[in-house]
Amino acid sequence: MLLTLPRWFDLHTHFRQGPAMPAYVKAHRDMGCAGALAMPNTQPPVSYVSGAAQADGWSIESYSAELRAAGAEAFEQLIVPLYLTKHTTAAMIREGAASGLLRACKYYPPHGTTNSEHGVPMDGLIGGEVLKAMEECGVVLCIHGEQHALSGPDYIDAQQNAETRFYTDRMPRLIAAHPKLRIVCEHITTRTAAEFVAAAPDHVGATITPQHLLYTLGHLIQGLKYHLYCLPIVKFQDDRAALRKVVTAAGQTKFFAGTDSAPHTTKATACGCAAGCFTGGCAPQLYAMAFEEAGIDLGSKDGLALFERFLSLNGPAFYGFPASKETFQMEKAPSQTPLLETPAGPVTPLPAGMGLELTWRLVG
Repeated sequence: MLLTLPRWFDLHTHFRQGPAMPAYVKAHRDMGCAGALAMPNTQPPVSYVSGAAQADGWSIESYSAELRAAGAEAFEQLIVPLYLTKHTTAAMIREGAASGLLRACKYYPPHGTTNSEHGVPMDGLIGGEVLKAMEECGVVLCIHGEQHALSGPDYIDAQQNAETRFYTDRMPRLIAAHPKLRIVCEHITTRTAAEFVAAAPDHVGATITPQHLLYTLGHLIQGLKYHLYCLPIVKFQDDRAALRKVVTAAGQTKFFAGTDSAPHTTKATACGCAAGCFTGGCAPQLYAMAFEEAGIDLGSKDGLALFERFLSLNGPAFYGFPASKETFQMEKAPSQTPLLETPAGPVTPLPAGMGLELTWRLVG
């Protein structure tokens, strides 16, 4: 079986900074990626819109230039969001939007994931001037949707977790206060989030990663497979079933690809496990496997259309740019994912870390 698809856009990924950046960008280009939304939780963060990089932060302009020099010039689209910090102002939003540099802003729950210590609480943003300016200017709010500062039992248990708390409390208040704000609920993991986005207005969408469509908490815990450790953490079978249901719904326009691919040269550290699954080079194959596990026949016209909508079409439509006219191909054949060698050290792709043989391979 051979699939021909429009080149796709990874609308949530991490390219980091430093000498390994070209290897990370190349891994995306090699898997048929036509463009990316590059996360701003770099060191230091992308906390300015324009000008040269400063000691306390990159600008969108300076970090974008670094990415292009590392190979992202070949992308059809490159979006770098502004990291929302206590120093972000409504004037920055308006000026950035007017300049064309600012297309999206990123909300991180404080200390909720990698390099998120600069984040500000959502309660301090709702109803404020920064989000009002984004709403007026059509700037997308990209949300890491977890409630921060929870105790262990509140962070995750069988009934609720940090994500479900966020989507039952903060998200309704956010939409009520900013009814025209364009929002991407990133890397959603739960039935609660999936059903919330499905029922929300059309200007609220969501990305879903391959690992959250494929795996559950049981896969992570059984053998402590730390290459599967990411934030938000993988959840339960009922949650995975809900994610699969919304991405495979006929005609759906709200859900699209965003891998949250996050390279770490060292996953297990003295203070715990680094959060992030690296899926550069193998994400389309993993997404195809997830669709098949959800019961979709990718060899059929309807099945291929569902997959194409999720992988290649919905994301560009939501962000307001055209889908790629270029194509890439995958075929039904076993393949392996070798370590990615970089100047900073080797990075282990998720399938290699899980001992997983892919059932699809890229052609060319």
